[in-house]
Amino acid sequence: MIGELTKRAGRDEGAVRGCLNVLEKVFRHSGLLPFAVRLWDGSEWRNGEAKPTFTLEFKHPAALRKLFWGTNQVSMGEAYIYDDFDIKGDVEASFNLADFLLKGAKMGLKEKLQIVRQLLPLPIRNYSLARQFSAQLKGTIHSRRRDAAAVQYHYNVSNEFYRLWLDPQMVYSCAFFHDPCEELEVAQQRKLDYICRKLRLKPGETLLDIGCGWGGLMLHAATNYGVEVTGVTLSEPQADLANQRFREAGVADRCRAEVMDYRDVCGSESFDKLVSVGMFEHVGEAQLPVYFQKAYSLLKPGGVFLNHGITETWKRHVNNDESFVEKYVFPDGELLPIATILQIAAEAGFEVRDVESLREHYALTLRRWVKRLEQNQEQAVQLTSPVTYRIWRIYMAGSAYGFTNGTLNLYQALLIKAGRRASGLPLTRCDWYRPCPSGYH
Repeated sequence: MIGELTKRAGRDEGAVRGCLNVLEKVFRHSGLLPFAVRLWDGSEWRNGEAKPTFTLEFKHPAALRKLFWGTNQVSMGEAYIYDDFDIKGDVEASFNLADFLLKGAKMGLKEKLQIVRQLLPLPIRNYSLARQFSAQLKGTIHSRRRDAAAVQYHYNVSNEFYRLWLDPQMVYSCAFFHDPCEELEVAQQRKLDYICRKLRLKPGETLLDIGCGWGGLMLHAATNYGVEVTGVTLSEPQADLANQRFREAGVADRCRAEVMDYRDVCGSESFDKLVSVGMFEHVGEAQLPVYFQKAYSLLKPGGVFLNHGITETWKRHVNNDESFVEKYVFPDGELLPIATILQIAAEAGFEVRDVESLREHYALTLRRWVKRLEQNQEQAVQLTSPVTYRIWRIYMAGSAYGFTNGTLNLYQALLIKAGRRASGLPLTRCDWYRPCPSGYH
């Protein structure tokens, strides 16, 4: 029975009754997947008769008011990360409920006014920790100093925190699966090799990795393809760990990671190949012409650039409201449609040779990251804080939801600096898919 009260106990019966009335009015015709709400006194309300896919656990009466009053991404996200409520079960499935609320819950004015009257008596809670955990950036947006601060806010959580839920190579980008049940380690190793094959790396070539992270791709390219690799990142802990890994693998003479803004990389036509994996989301629309022009200038004639990154399915309407991800995860990050990105790349001089969507692969990747993070919750909290754990759990689950429903996408674009000359590329992609021989390819 929808709206069934399975248990009633404790105090604050008026607040409990008001919460149950609100839940009944908002969700009785929602058509959402079965879920449950457990109140602070132990009362439980269920939407649907089937087993709930997840349960919202409200910690106090203020939780309901925070969740339903002036509903937006930030208010809902903050209610979760600051422990007004918890999510037990499938956290990704809970985003169906969030979408329903953000779209106005399909209620008429009369019903909305009734809900407002039910919410008004409930207490209000303000968050004293918001400034401590949210990004507080200063200066001109996408200036070198501010970009460095934005990247450090995201990546300097600690290497140990990322190690808890990434694969052993610490590859923080979309994996490449041949089977939905495949292990993350296998899919990430395949992704690294797939990128190297798309670039058609050869021994002795020079490769620049823009936004190199902890150096997983650099190490794979140097070890298996015999190339000389330079990587740049704005995170000092990332560069330190990457260089340590290169020394341990015996390739430090051919691999080095530097703390540097991509705009400050020196050398005209210095590299045979370029790669950027999960970095250009930080660049910003206004700076994308600079980004692609810089990449073009660094490539030798005939050089190839593989740009791998997240996009939006369509350009959103201008909205001054800050998103949860911008406030707590990726400050100053900007996602654009793939058509816009390719146009800017072409205007910089690149010839677009191949574009591949890996949307479903990123949903699979994120679900594995969420599962690993949840399995290591205690360690994650010890390394960071309960709030940080919740930020990352809800961010990655929400991203998986976005890739599943198509509001987010992931593209690998293969670009070439051909000019008015033959491309030099093979006629087919066959060499991308051949089995890997041992040693240099």
